Amino acid sequence: MTTDVRILILDDERIVCDRLKPALEKLGYQVEALTDSSLAAERLTKGRIDVLVTDLKMPGFGGIDVLRFVRDHRMATKVVVISGFATTETARQAMELGAVAFLPKPFKMSQLRDLVVKLAGEMRQGSSDH
Repeated sequence: MTTDVRILILDDERIVCDRLKPALEKLGYQVEALTDSSLAAERLTKGRIDVLVTDLKMPGFGGIDVLRFVRDHRMATKVVVISGFATTETARQAMELGAVAFLPKPFKMSQLRDLVVKLAGEMRQGSSDH
């Protein structure tokens, strides 16, 4: 299965990026991974990103800030928040700001893969409706 779905992974821990990127690339997606949220914000403005998988807690510009950035710039990017510091409050806040999903770490890779496949399917469905 190949697709032109573009995914950006943002996590300040390189090991997380190194695990998620190949797992999603195996599904045929175009995947970029960054560990710096300011670079990710810059990347988001330079071209289409369909799905952003972002960590919640990062130095400086955190996941909530990234969600606000996507919302404030009216981007069509679907945002999935991942966090090792998941609480009901952080999940609620992320969802209120427009996240499509919140996955507490550690999560099974299959959970993320299934979610991305579902989002990609919804995007294809949405584009065929026009």
